Amino acid sequence: MAKTLVQEFTKGLWEEIPPFRLVLGLCPVLAVTKTVENGIGMGVATTFVLVGSNFFVSLLRKFIPSKVRIACFIIIIATFVTLVELLMQAFTYPLFLKLGIFIPLIVVNCIVLGRSEAFAFKNGIARSLADGLGIGIGFTLALAALGAVRELLGAGTLTFWETPIQILSPTIQPFTFMIEAPGAFVCLGLMLCLMNLVGSK
Repeated sequence: MAKTLVQEFTKGLWEEIPPFRLVLGLCPVLAVTKTVENGIGMGVATTFVLVGSNFFVSLLRKFIPSKVRIACFIIIIATFVTLVELLMQAFTYPLFLKLGIFIPLIVVNCIVLGRSEAFAFKNGIARSLADGLGIGIGFTLALAALGAVRELLGAGTLTFWETPIQILSPTIQPFTFMIEAPGAFVCLGLMLCLMNLVGSK
C-alpha cells in the first residue's frame, strides 16, 4: 500500500509532470510565469485545489451519478477555488492582484478537472490525495522553473516575496523578449525539448 502511494505521488514529479509530460494547463503556465514568485503562487494555489477536489471527488464518488459527474466535479473545484481566492486576498493580496483572472480560471483548468475525471472518481481517498499532491507539486516546480528562466534571462533578477534579487550583473543587457508573451512560448518550447532529451536517455 505504501509503495503504491509513493508511486502515485512521485509520478507527478517527473513521469506525468503536467506542462512538460502531459502538456496540460498551458494557459497559466505561459501567462503568469514572468517571475518565480508568480509561478510558485499559481502552483501552490492549483495544488490546494487539486488536493481538495481529489479528496472530495474520491470521498463522494459512490454518490455522484455518472451522468452529472462533470457538473459535480466543477462545483467541488469551484468551492476550493473560492477558498483559494479568499485566502490569497486575506494573506497575499499583492500576489493575488498579479495573478488576476488566472486564479478563478483554475475552475476550468484541464489538470484539475482531468485528475478528478481520470483518477479521483475511480480510486480511493489515499491514492487520490497522493495523486493530487504529486501532480500539484510537479506543476508548481514546472512553473517555478519556467518563471526562473524567463525572469533571469529577461530581467537579470529572481523575485521572492515581492523583492527582486539581482542575479546578473547590471552591466549585462537583459534579453527582455523572454518576459514578453512570445518569450513564454520560446522558453516553454526549449524546456520541453530539454525534458524530452533527458527523458529519452
